[in-house]
Amino acid sequence: MSRIPMTREGYDKLRAHLDNMKNEEMPMIAEQIAQARAFGDLSENAEYDAAREAQGMLQARINDLESKLALAFLVDKSTLPTDQVVFGSKVKVFDFELEDHEEFILVGPGEEDYDQNKILCNSPIGQGLIGKKVGDTAEIEVPRGVLKLRIDGIALG
Repeated sequence: MSRIPMTREGYDKLRAHLDNMKNEEMPMIAEQIAQARAFGDLSENAEYDAAREAQGMLQARINDLESKLALAFLVDKSTLPTDQVVFGSKVKVFDFELEDHEEFILVGPGEEDYDQNKILCNSPIGQGLIGKKVGDTAEIEVPRGVLKLRIDGIALG
C-alpha cells in the first residue's frame, strides 16, 4: 500500500476520532451487549443481534482508521512547491461545463470538507489536478462524465 500524505492537523483529528471510537463508543456497545445478554435466550434476542452488528461495524471503522494512520506521513506544507498542483495546494480552476471558476484545496484524510471545497488529494478530481501547472487543462473522469478544468492559479492552502 502507498503512503498517505497528511498534515499534522489532519493526523491529530483522525487520531482523536480513533481514540473516541475505542474509548467511548466501543465500551458503550459492550455495555449494550451485556444488557442484551441479560434478557436471556440469545437466539431470538434482537437487541443482542443489533448490538453485535454495531460492534462489528465499529470495529471495521476502527481497523480502517488504524490502517490509514499507520500509512500516514506528515507533510510540512511550507516546503511544497507552488508552481504545480501538489498535496496542500489551493487551486483556482475554470470549469468549462459550468463556465465558472472554482477553488479546491487538496487535503489528506481527516481534513476533507466538501462544503469548504477541501477535497482529498486521492479523489478523482484531486488525482486529476496533481502535477498540473497554471494554464494546463485537466480532463478528469468522474461518475457523471468527463470534467474539464483549466488551472488558473495555485497557492498554498
